[in-house]
Amino acid sequence: MNALLKDGRRLAARIDASTPAHRDRAIDGLRALALLAVPLGHWMLGGFRLDADGLHNASPLSTFAGLAPASWVLQMLGIFFLVGGYASVFSYRRRASTTAAWLGGRLARLGRPVLGVTAVWAVLLAVLSALGVPGDTLRTGSTLVIQPLWFVGVYTVVTALTPVCVTLARKLGGWAALPLLASVAVVDFLRYGPFAEAMPSWLSVLNILPGWLFAYQLGVSWGEGRIGKRGARLLLIGGGVLFAALLLAFHYPASMVGVPGEARTNSHPPSLLVVALAAAQSGAAILLRDRLGRLLRKPLLWAPVVVINLSAMTILCWHQTAMLAAAVPASLAGAAGTAVAGLTTAPDTVGWILARIAWLPVFAGLLVLIARYARRFEAPWQAGTRAANARRALAGLLAAGFAVFALGLA
Repeated sequence: MNALLKDGRRLAARIDASTPAHRDRAIDGLRALALLAVPLGHWMLGGFRLDADGLHNASPLSTFAGLAPASWVLQMLGIFFLVGGYASVFSYRRRASTTAAWLGGRLARLGRPVLGVTAVWAVLLAVLSALGVPGDTLRTGSTLVIQPLWFVGVYTVVTALTPVCVTLARKLGGWAALPLLASVAVVDFLRYGPFAEAMPSWLSVLNILPGWLFAYQLGVSWGEGRIGKRGARLLLIGGGVLFAALLLAFHYPASMVGVPGEARTNSHPPSLLVVALAAAQSGAAILLRDRLGRLLRKPLLWAPVVVINLSAMTILCWHQTAMLAAAVPASLAGAAGTAVAGLTTAPDTVGWILARIAWLPVFAGLLVLIARYARRFEAPWQAGTRAANARRALAGLLAAGFAVFALGLA
């Protein structure tokens, strides 16, 4: 054990020593925190119900409404968009080529891991079906895998708007995000106000872009030096007050994630409550930045942040697969009469919560194992030989087939 600890300290020291002096450790730390919240939120706030037809999605929030505040902590996509906007400013300034080439490079980094996970799952569906895994289980798994990938599509569009966001930040500072908040507020009023019954069902889609662009625009303004401590306090207090008002006076759903059976959801697409939370989180992040940066000067704290950031897209794309790697075999055992607590039992008891907590290290270990092989999808593609082009074309066809199957289930 002592030898392992010494090896760990030496590795952390090497990682720390190889980090460039100009690296903004606080930004990387915030990104790592937001990244870890994604699998933790999905693993703890999502569960399964097993019947004769296979696995079906379920949530402990359906039974334990008091767990909703946990979703306020675990919903950290606002932080992710904030630091994404901040980092994009500096990347955009340093670009060595045209804006189009800069965007192309960033979008390729987002697209390669998505292509990888969807192509692999297209093959897995055929293999698992041949092994006798029930169709309902395959449909549930496909839905879970495809759902987090919506983020990549939205983030792609938001990233493409970086030049516009930079221009607005230089002209308006932090106030450039205010029209986006107002836009979400107007759509929410139309959706939930006195004229709601006359509104078309597709109206909520209008919130997708401004709802997530809000925090990204704040990040761009922060990167441009247009949001300081005073602006951060305004975001923290104003976002917190708006959040409380929406919950207490306007009766928004308390959960930041969708709850099966509930008519309203805050997350898909984002409601004004999501924007209010993003504002408060952004204000807190800006205020804590210097303190976090000093804390991450410690090699043992900095090393895991580096590892997480290097595997960002792998974590996002494959964390649901890690949970399914445990749940699908357990469901086959459950079909034979052996229920597995925390995996195939319904998430409606305190015992399930305790069992699911015990499963978290297993899910994390499976994700690490998967990432060992899946991280190659984050690496740049080799220049186009005929064989490489053929592999990419095949992967594209497989990914498209999986996407059509999974999205057809929604």
